Amino acid sequence: MSYLTQKTIKSDAAFRGISLHSGHLVNLVIKPAKPNFGIVFKRTDLFSNNLVYPNFLNVTNTSLNTTIENEFGVKVSTIEHLMGALFGLGIDNALIEIDNDEVPILDGSAKNFIEKIISVGIETSNQPIKIIKINNDLKYSEGERFISIKPSTLSLDIDFELNYSNQVIGNQRNKVKVYEDNLTDIFNSRTFCLYEDIEKIKQNGLAKGGSLENAIVVDHNKILNPEGLRNKKEFVNHKILDCIGDLYTSGYRIVASITCSRGGHYLTNQLLRKIFQNKDNFSIIEIKEKSLPHSLINKTLLRSIA
Repeated sequence: MSYLTQKTIKSDAAFRGISLHSGHLVNLVIKPAKPNFGIVFKRTDLFSNNLVYPNFLNVTNTSLNTTIENEFGVKVSTIEHLMGALFGLGIDNALIEIDNDEVPILDGSAKNFIEKIISVGIETSNQPIKIIKINNDLKYSEGERFISIKPSTLSLDIDFELNYSNQVIGNQRNKVKVYEDNLTDIFNSRTFCLYEDIEKIKQNGLAKGGSLENAIVVDHNKILNPEGLRNKKEFVNHKILDCIGDLYTSGYRIVASITCSRGGHYLTNQLLRKIFQNKDNFSIIEIKEKSLPHSLINKTLLRSIA
């Protein structure tokens, strides 16, 4: 079997944990799926109209998370870390059963998703993958915040910059080649917030399940988590994880070069909407057995799976 063909997981991968914003205890199971099935969420607490597709056009909320919703109003929120894990591991097809309306936050990163999926194994089919190739330069901006995309011959590059007045977070920037670099630091990086924002967030009905076990909390010039940071650029690396997860709502992995400053879920979703509103902006290419450049394989992850 080739790593250039569609993949799913070998057996069920089950997770149980608190959801970040609703605070509910949630059970989630990633199940194997046949080629060309795609990624589909199924709300098992509902008996009808319970399939929700993680497509950028189905994104109905981008405030502190990415929420998808079907035509019947059935939602699944905070999908970005799981979607980032599936993207990074090259999982094309999976049925995700969930018994509530929000993906469990686990440790606030994609680490647990990655580790469990690797432990159950990845199954490779004989069906070719598809990729999205960007044809034109595009940009979406709001004030000083922007995200841009341009064509790339072989890779997906993400150049992301944070700019916070808080001295601990400050200005952080990182650039990764998603299909080539070791993404361990990206997948391990946790969501974060400022301590002074917590009360306002909770007044808005969010972060009911938030704790130092699933988020980095910064209070002025100190990090409240006793263990500190997992890597020096954990703040911006988490934003890159979010970006990767949100990009997967395009349906396929992307070949492009992306630059983002002060962005987040909303800007990434708006960029995808702008790309796909004009067919000249992109091409969907089916990759045959020997036509895929080596750089579209995340070599580090493949070694860890083998």
